[in-house]
Amino acid sequence: TTLIVMEHLQQTTLKRWPKGFIAMGALLAALSVIASAYAAHANSLNGSSPLMVQASLNLMQFHSIGLILLGILGQSRQNEKRLQFAGAFFLLGCLLFSINILLRAWHDIQTFRALMPWGGTSFILGWLAFALAFVRKSSKPTPSTAPELKPPPASESGDQKH
Repeated sequence: TTLIVMEHLQQTTLKRWPKGFIAMGALLAALSVIASAYAAHANSLNGSSPLMVQASLNLMQFHSIGLILLGILGQSRQNEKRLQFAGAFFLLGCLLFSINILLRAWHDIQTFRALMPWGGTSFILGWLAFALAFVRKSSKPTPSTAPELKPPPASESGDQKH
């Protein structure tokens, strides 16, 4: 019974991850718009560069759209682990880079400053995983991506015309 429960959980997770990436991408996009509006009207950046804040918001917006795209593509390639890794790296990059910069700029939180390069690295790894998902063949195609083979139509007389 434990095996059946684990298999059910795995199948349920396989069905949910694309929608999760779409939802997280949309939430991060909304957060980036809110943060952009705040940045345009805020007086205090606690010593952070306005260009750095803008760069972090641009990257968050760009990777939000990337997450939404991954979710859409993942609906037909649910077994593709590289798409899942790409989305996880995008989320990690948004947290370690973009949100980290915003916390520094607006709340003077310096605790996680050393993690910023790992956020940029996560973005890069996400795009590489995304590319590999479409360059390398998956070992287990999902039923929706496997080509359907049909026999050629035959004429009524049974003769094959060329």
